[in-house]
Amino acid sequence: MATGEEIRLARLFDGTGNAVVVAIDHGLYNGPRPGFNDLPAAARRLSRADAILLSPGMAHHVRDSFGHRGAPAMIVRLNWGTQYATQWSYHESRSVPILTAAEAVALGADIVLVGMSIKTGSEAVDAENVEVVARAVAEKRRAGVPLVGEVYPAGHEDLPPEERHEQIAIGCRIAAELGVDLVKTFFTGDRFGEIVEATPVPVLALGSRKLPRERDALELAAQAVRAGSRGVVFGRNVVQARDPERFLEALRAVVKDGAEVGETAARFDIE
Repeated sequence: MATGEEIRLARLFDGTGNAVVVAIDHGLYNGPRPGFNDLPAAARRLSRADAILLSPGMAHHVRDSFGHRGAPAMIVRLNWGTQYATQWSYHESRSVPILTAAEAVALGADIVLVGMSIKTGSEAVDAENVEVVARAVAEKRRAGVPLVGEVYPAGHEDLPPEERHEQIAIGCRIAAELGVDLVKTFFTGDRFGEIVEATPVPVLALGSRKLPRERDALELAAQAVRAGSRGVVFGRNVVQARDPERFLEALRAVVKDGAEVGETAARFDIE
């Protein structure tokens, strides 16, 4: 890992701690949705996040949230994939690059992210998706910026839990073998620790759908951290919370301080 990558990655984790990342890139795939339509206002409420994940076209619109000392790190997504556009029920999970790591750095990115889906049902599509990640790895090395590999199983919502776990375990290892610096993926339950143990880079657990209760999201984060995750990447569960700033503080307490969920929920009035 080059010096620039090491420095930027150390900032995310503040040395050896865990990271709380908030994703606000949903419009890139799903269009308008509650909480994300006024993105500058949403970003301003997230100043206590360690990093914010966004799409490249939004960097200019939310720049004020990053242009000061102590601001969150900016993570910019490098590719677009049909697997994320769930409203259209795509099935092929095809991925295409939308900008290079160097172009993302020019926008202000401290970290970049590339998504990967495999076992799509097509050997050609799988190979193309892996190639997108491999190119992003080469680009991030030239740019000196860390790369997150997002492992997103094709059709993950329809997979039985055991098959989902297996695909994520294999995908995380493949992403690490390709050269990403950390992995973002779904929490798989009791066996998630096996994924963390077999993945030789830090793993961040994502929140996926908005959970029925905000306390459920805190519990997911706590379980992931107990299993060895180095943090979480939550989007809707933060931005669409009753009070996003208060929920973010509760999430920080659980992820970064190891606070107990029940006590934290009571302290921050999380239901």
